[in-house]
Amino acid sequence: MSVDASPTREWVGHDAGSSGYRRILVGLFAAGIAAFGQMYSTQGILPTVAQALEVNEASAALTVSTATLGLAASVLGWSWVADRIGRAPAMKIALSISMVLGLLTPLAPGFTTLLVLRGLEGIALGGVPALAVAYLADEIHVRHVSLAAAIYISGTTVGGLLGRVITGPFADLGGWRLGVTAGGILSAIASIIAITLIPRDRAWVRPVGKPATSVRQGVLANLRDPGMLVLYGQAALLMGGFVATYNYLGFRLEREPFGLPVAISSQIFLAYLGGTISSSVAGRLASTYGRRKVMLTCVSIMIVGVLMTFPDNLVMVLAGLLVMTTGFFAAHGVASGWVGARARVGKAQASALYNLFYYGGSSLFGWLLGYAYVVGWWGLATAVIALALISLTWSAIATRDQS
Repeated sequence: MSVDASPTREWVGHDAGSSGYRRILVGLFAAGIAAFGQMYSTQGILPTVAQALEVNEASAALTVSTATLGLAASVLGWSWVADRIGRAPAMKIALSISMVLGLLTPLAPGFTTLLVLRGLEGIALGGVPALAVAYLADEIHVRHVSLAAAIYISGTTVGGLLGRVITGPFADLGGWRLGVTAGGILSAIASIIAITLIPRDRAWVRPVGKPATSVRQGVLANLRDPGMLVLYGQAALLMGGFVATYNYLGFRLEREPFGLPVAISSQIFLAYLGGTISSSVAGRLASTYGRRKVMLTCVSIMIVGVLMTFPDNLVMVLAGLLVMTTGFFAAHGVASGWVGARARVGKAQASALYNLFYYGGSSLFGWLLGYAYVVGWWGLATAVIALALISLTWSAIATRDQS
């Protein structure tokens, strides 16, 4: 019994240089901008949200965690939808719904309603990261999948960057509502581009058997793969530490000895440019030197970056943030492409599980490490390094015979 929408024998995927290849790359790049610009639209202005809605740092961070939790909870559901109607239509539906919710979020009358809307946004946005890599794995020729996945990841970093950087100055001008509105408009424009460009599925075929059965079998097949479990665990640990760093660094920079206003402190997310470049470069290096070696190197770079943020020196903090971001997105680009390439059955579920752990880790540790921040930046940074070291050790041992 087939457990996934597998490619037909005739279809080998769009080759580099073809019109379909270009449309997929540009369309998914735009989808990444739309999804992640909206997902993290409140992260750059958390101090403003906390002050305006009279909540503490950890509570303000819930505006990020509820969105990522909604995404984590929805990815398997979106894989089920994709198995019924195809991955391209499912992603377009997800982008359409999230676009509407993103424009409604600034109208939230209070903190509780804001959290509900952010959770719903996350559920809708889950259709993009849950399906994009699996879509690429089937629609792009196998020779170019790693590079195509890395370019999609670059789009997610650009979206995360723009969503955070744009909201800060607008929030300084008119409060958090104006900031989130600006992010919503950005994501709406990118969504329209993605919906227009992403081609129909050529490889997708409806799975045989009951829908729930095919999804369950795909999930179980990938959870029984030890290599997949390593990649899923790494996703949770690294993403959790990464998001926590950005969640609480803004609070640190607005206090002494830095004293930066939110319009400036929110610009720390320009460090995402390092991730935009590194994810694409890591994809090429993985093709040459092997995924394992490149991934372990990238996690080590991330740890070095966090260590650099300990001193109360603005230049060192920003340089460390850039190094950490570069290492994280390079590791993420390699791991996400590895999931798509490793899955032999249940490709949609394999990608969905990766995102479930990735965003589950973001939701849990992005909130939980706020309590480590209570003792100071050193407490949070130490916790982030501990998560990365666990990931590094686990990956080094468990992937010893893999490449």
